Amino acid sequence: MDRPRSLNGKDITVSGLARAARVDRTFLYRHRDLLERVDPAASVPPAQGRIAAVSRASLQIDLANVLERNKRLAARVLQLGKRLSQTLGEAAWAESGLGAPADIDKLQRRITMPEQELADTRGQLEKRTDE
Repeated sequence: MDRPRSLNGKDITVSGLARAARVDRTFLYRHRDLLERVDPAASVPPAQGRIAAVSRASLQIDLANVLERNKRLAARVLQLGKRLSQTLGEAAWAESGLGAPADIDKLQRRITMPEQELADTRGQLEKRTDE
């Protein structure tokens, strides 16, 4: 059977497809229907006791994919760790009572409004007193 070819005439491989899709090769191997579309020979089960040949190039590509995935996962773990630390820190600060109340803006507005009304009333009183 002929292998499918890409637009540039090169063979489409499981490794190349997995790299382009940014998934691990095992994803394609777990989904036989996808694998059969990439490699029609994959629909034929291997002979009993026969080990599939693995090339050095495919192993290097697998290693590169795994290393890249490892980098992405490590960055994600750091990001989630920072978020968790920040959330726990904020919760501890709020529970300790050391920080300002969460509704401080609302309280500030409640204080400012009567102060403004008082200033306006004093201004009106001074105008009337002058008259």
